Amino acid sequence: MSEKKEQRRGLGRGLSALMADIEPAVEAEATSAQRPARTLPVDQLFPNPDQPRRQFDVEALDELKASIRSKGVIQPLIVRPRGSAADQYEIVAGERRWRAAQAVGVHEVPVVIREFSDEDVLEIAIIENIQRADLNAIEEAAGYEQLMSRFGHTQEKLAQALGKSRSHIANLLRLLNLPDVVKQAVVDGKISAGHARALITAPDPVLLVGQIVRQGLSVRDVERMVRDALNPSAETKTKTTSKSSGGSQKDADTKALEGDLSAALGMKVAINHSAGKESGTVMISYETLEDLDALCIVLSSGR
Repeated sequence: MSEKKEQRRGLGRGLSALMADIEPAVEAEATSAQRPARTLPVDQLFPNPDQPRRQFDVEALDELKASIRSKGVIQPLIVRPRGSAADQYEIVAGERRWRAAQAVGVHEVPVVIREFSDEDVLEIAIIENIQRADLNAIEEAAGYEQLMSRFGHTQEKLAQALGKSRSHIANLLRLLNLPDVVKQAVVDGKISAGHARALITAPDPVLLVGQIVRQGLSVRDVERMVRDALNPSAETKTKTTSKSSGGSQKDADTKALEGDLSAALGMKVAINHSAGKESGTVMISYETLEDLDALCIVLSSGR
């Protein structure tokens, strides 16, 4: 008995329900609690108030509108009865299709009506967006935090179910500790998730985020500034070493590439060209064994 209690809820419920929004075969498997697709007027449908996604990409929404205008809404929305209100339904999955359909003047959309608890609805909404990469880094992190705090999921369980590395989830969760100004800059697309990760240990992240936006600093630049701010003596030593080695400086393209790779991997990347040659070295620094595992996965996936 105690063993079952410890297992709590798994992500299987949410993931299998989400698949019904992707697989056309859902109609063939309908039961009394899972009725076949039917059409409903768009004004009888209402968005999920706990939807983790707060911003919808305008360009992606325009593409969806063009598709709906041409072919209609192909995949049914998943909805559930909205409390005791008659002929009103809450959208569990498919809010983008609902918004796009209204925008192009479609008055009815196909739906699958199901019975879901409030917890099921929240879990499915979070998983749907994470699986489809529709969330920015802050929204994704908030989704992970909700899945863990409300449903008791661990980082390991999330990583396995969602096909993410544990270090990816852990690094994103750390972003939630940043000041609101910094998090909003990520949401607005002014700085990348890589920039935000570099600011986690900064003495004054709010001041630095302004510099990033004004000066267009790379992730590598920010990491160096944070490191120097935390250890001023190291900055002096670095400058001295640079002078003694001839003061060679990396060009802007190399710095930009280092920044891009650092942001993509979530780790420090240094590129060093051999003077007068086309060869060189790429050095990737990791801080934890989880980071090393994530790096191995990335390198192995390219085979």
